Amino acid sequence: MEDKILVLDFGSQTTQLIARRIREFGVYSEIKSCFTSLKEIKTFSPKGIILSGGPASVYDAEAPSIDFEIFKLNIPILGICYGAQLIAYLFKGKVERSSKREFGLTYLQILEKNPLLKGLKIGKKYKVWMSHSDRIEVLPPEFYPIASSENSPFSAFAHKNKSIYGVQFHPEVVHTEIGKTILKNFVFKICKCRNTWSMPSFIKKVVEEIQEMVKEDEKVICALSGGIDSTVTAILVHQAIGDRLIPIFVNNGVLRKNEPEEVLSLTKELGLKTIYVDASTLFLEKLKGISDPEKKRKIIGETFIEVFEKTAQKFKGVKYLAQGTLYPDVIESTSFRGPSSTIKTHHNVGGLPEKMNLKLIEPLRELFKDEVRKIAELLGLPKHIVWRQPFPGPGLAIRILGEVSEEKLKILREADSIVTEEMLNSGWYYKVWQSFAVLIPVKTVGVMGDTRTYEYVIAIRCVESQDAMTADWVKLPYELLGKIANRIINEVQGVNRVVYDVSSKPPATIEWE
Repeated sequence: MEDKILVLDFGSQTTQLIARRIREFGVYSEIKSCFTSLKEIKTFSPKGIILSGGPASVYDAEAPSIDFEIFKLNIPILGICYGAQLIAYLFKGKVERSSKREFGLTYLQILEKNPLLKGLKIGKKYKVWMSHSDRIEVLPPEFYPIASSENSPFSAFAHKNKSIYGVQFHPEVVHTEIGKTILKNFVFKICKCRNTWSMPSFIKKVVEEIQEMVKEDEKVICALSGGIDSTVTAILVHQAIGDRLIPIFVNNGVLRKNEPEEVLSLTKELGLKTIYVDASTLFLEKLKGISDPEKKRKIIGETFIEVFEKTAQKFKGVKYLAQGTLYPDVIESTSFRGPSSTIKTHHNVGGLPEKMNLKLIEPLRELFKDEVRKIAELLGLPKHIVWRQPFPGPGLAIRILGEVSEEKLKILREADSIVTEEMLNSGWYYKVWQSFAVLIPVKTVGVMGDTRTYEYVIAIRCVESQDAMTADWVKLPYELLGKIANRIINEVQGVNRVVYDVSSKPPATIEWE
């Protein structure tokens, strides 16, 4: 049986990082809501439990908490930030609003020898990342301090008789220089976990599970986009059931330059017998006259389902739909925060199972994006697929501000192709999160030769990010920006001006629509 660490989420922005760090050690970690029942926790059978940080104050009337019986399970527990304060509060310690908040880097001084701090020197100060406005004023009598900071006398503490610990700082973030040491000590020294979680073992497990699930007379359909998630999903299902997988690639008319040809060529090389459906005319007809970005998204999503469903019905014995749902998508629907409000409609095939009476196969639902990339490398996928930048489901339709037309698509495809080509040639493509062109629906005056022009503006967007939750614009070299701009103006008919987007997220979003 695989050793597991359970992370209970209290709403921290860095909860996912905790699970990712532990998985990097080769130990499986899963995130569940802090409201998870004691019975479910016992069923999960973790070797250790981590209580995440969160935005609440433990003394608030509606502050999230946990069943105190969890502390009687004889399972090691580590509280981080809010989690540490909650431990102190539940054991009758004193937590109050601090007169001096701690946000950002501070120094932690080690006070005592302890299994959680093994390898760290007593008296030495280490850089750690704090993010709190409350602090523990009085520790419960069962606990003692093992580290302190200038503003937090109980920055780390331990139970005198049980494996229960708390740290006020965030060991999961890269800014905490001793973060990995502390998490490794908890996982391996205290919880006694074995590092059995690996991508080769995951591939073997998931292929066997699909083989057991899908009977010999049953087939599976899969919507291929050419992106890493759907491609890896298709390969894993194909390894399990061979040609009983039916991959379907729908051309929605708003794809990038040469994308249909490239996707079909790749899937052929991978041994996938992909069904190609060119529905570009249908999509563009439905998008005619539509300027509102949400309406564009909705039309593309509904039309995709319509086309996909019609195509799938041509095949007998289809009982399953395979899709590339990732673990962050699963967390989003079950986290402390609950389902998020709609900022932008997410385009996927989520409406298909209900409409078509299909069961879902989601082989990647336990994985983070970086783990999917590792699997893709193990499966032999080429670098440009493994490290392909994210591309929105509605495609170029939301990179053309306002109404979508054939003329605008042609202009944007050419401009975007130049951006990608120059980013690849310069080596910058794999250094950034996303880099792409946007067509702005205004025309400006220009001069080409002795002729006055009145043509479109292209904006270049290039951002760096870890998870797309936040992003900052990239300081590309002027020479590279100049080369991209000159090529677009000289080679793309209909453009006479190029601008560079220097907005961060927040307040802007990565995509313009």
